[in-house]
Amino acid sequence: MADKDFYEILGVAKNAGEDEIKKSYRKLAMQHHPDRNKNNKLAEKKFKEASAAYEILKDPQKRAAYDQYGHEAFRQGGSGGTQGFGDFSGGFSDIFEEFFGGSSGGSSSRRRGPTSGNDLRYNMAVTLQEAFSGQKSEIRIPGYIGCDMCSSTGSADKSGPSTCSTCEGHGKVRSTSGFFSIERPCPTCGGEGSSIKNPCLKCSGSGQIKKQKTISVTIPAGVNTGTRIRISGEGEPGQRGAGNGDLYLFVEVQKDALFEREEENIFCQIPISITTAILGGEIEVPTIEGKKARLTIPPGTQSETQFKLRGKGMSVLRQNRRGDMYVETNVEIPVNLNLRQKSILKGFEEEGGTSKAHSPKSQSFFKKIKEVWGI
Repeated sequence: MADKDFYEILGVAKNAGEDEIKKSYRKLAMQHHPDRNKNNKLAEKKFKEASAAYEILKDPQKRAAYDQYGHEAFRQGGSGGTQGFGDFSGGFSDIFEEFFGGSSGGSSSRRRGPTSGNDLRYNMAVTLQEAFSGQKSEIRIPGYIGCDMCSSTGSADKSGPSTCSTCEGHGKVRSTSGFFSIERPCPTCGGEGSSIKNPCLKCSGSGQIKKQKTISVTIPAGVNTGTRIRISGEGEPGQRGAGNGDLYLFVEVQKDALFEREEENIFCQIPISITTAILGGEIEVPTIEGKKARLTIPPGTQSETQFKLRGKGMSVLRQNRRGDMYVETNVEIPVNLNLRQKSILKGFEEEGGTSKAHSPKSQSFFKKIKEVWGI
């Protein structure tokens, strides 16, 4: 590398302050960074020059030595007593952490440590009645649990992991080559900063073993398909005693043979006899809670007439109220009549019982025909 003036490289005066030097270097580093200039040798060269210059000028002692002795201060055996440009204390990663909060890969003093356990998902099917009232159930979950032999520490003597001697607990090792200082995960501990010297024979040092477990869960009243319930700490255990993940229950409400649900309301079709539809009366209808409610049918009720039973619908999730129930009538036509029954109906017809005056739907239908076609 040519002995180019450091102040000239950064484009600042020799009496420039620390903030001005830092600002100028940051601009040049962003402009010529290799990630932004793929296969650009000139940009790479300028980036190296700017980084080398800033490494010297940002340090008051190094800057003073440079101002007094120039580049000779940093040659092997020079008056400044340093070890040359290749030995940057901290390297480029520390420079970028100073500016960008660790954008070059993170601090070498920060180790990962044991990670928390994974979250688990469990799909749970419930009936409409169970969704209405809520329920408590026991479920079996495949996964991992903490090793009982080593108390989840991973070590046979339960002492847990010890600080890695290679990286001294940092989780990374640094090597310097020319202008570059490169950090890599520690090959001994895999970047965790610690290792198990005497692994547990049962879990092989992981601190957990594969096993199904049974847990009790509570499904609250009012759930619907798609409701997600989080159960804290019931996921997989973390590595070597780290925190457990969470369990997420995803609810699916099954179809019901009698009721249909729309959010907080439920619908039910009830067959009624032709005499009840004509004369009126009272009928009993089932409700979602397994009881019966009485419903008054007025005379002349037609099929598909809806009656509303207020407060007889579904429970509302996390609220102390219920929706409504809608009962739709379905007038049933009798079959397999005997001769007397047929005779009675024939007499009813002869008495004008099936005339348009007694059949509002038919009367309305034929009125529309006459209006449209004039017949």
